[in-house]
Amino acid sequence: MPTAIAVTSADLVLPPTDRQTPTAALIRAPGDQSLAAALADMNVMLERHGYVVVLYPASIPVAHEQRLHTIRSVLETDRLALLKLDLPPLGVAVLVRQLRQLSICDFSAGVVASAARLLSHYIYAGALLNSVTKLDRVPVSLKAHAKSWVPGAQFGVLASPTPELIKVGGGVTLAGPEFATHLVVAKGQLTSDWVTETLAPAWQVQGVQETELTDYSPRWWGTAKMIEFAAFLPDISVLYQLVASVRREQCHWCGIELIGDRCGFCSAPLAPPESRARAHRTRAIAALGQGPP
Repeated sequence: MPTAIAVTSADLVLPPTDRQTPTAALIRAPGDQSLAAALADMNVMLERHGYVVVLYPASIPVAHEQRLHTIRSVLETDRLALLKLDLPPLGVAVLVRQLRQLSICDFSAGVVASAARLLSHYIYAGALLNSVTKLDRVPVSLKAHAKSWVPGAQFGVLASPTPELIKVGGGVTLAGPEFATHLVVAKGQLTSDWVTETLAPAWQVQGVQETELTDYSPRWWGTAKMIEFAAFLPDISVLYQLVASVRREQCHWCGIELIGDRCGFCSAPLAPPESRARAHRTRAIAALGQGPP
């Protein structure tokens, strides 16, 4: 069975791009499910899939995040990865779908989990806002705050991979990706065609999809009067090559396979080169059936 991908809200599960992409499991909030039921559900997932990777945005309610850590603590399992992401909610939904695609490839659970950090750098996530007065997750200047009080003002904000904020108008646009992407758009309580008529052509996106705004989005962006968007790599073969091209290591703490500089399951940083060399020698000796000197 492929590694299970789980989320904390059903609206973080975008429609699959093909028939092979599996869906994601839902870890419900404490008010919607008892702890006993949540533990039982997670135990079933672990038994069925072996490993579970949970992705959730930083704007998740504290009680819901605590429930996730309680589940892992009570089950005393090292096969449950909890990935808290700084991406905006729609960006998280895009990343969730990409990991769902990769979960059925020939990657181990550790590689799938640690691939989240790698792939997040290729997601251009932002929003069109009518005000930035309550925006605290992207740097906002005093000048921009002052302009947000002007009636009719709108702001284009890029949160990832590099924060940027502009006042919409005069043909100004946000810095976009230098590779082929598709764009997914979620409309909130704001009427504008700037994202599809100005931003999309400037970014030379090859396809535009529409979806519903997530429940987390107004809290993340500080307003419900917004249009959220995210540009992403749509081709599974490109995603596969990106992940496969990165050198794989073994976590010095929990022993699981990883890519990048941090384990997706225990969050331990990659060991220094000299420590990795010692670990490789120890494993080689063990493989030869010899004891340490």
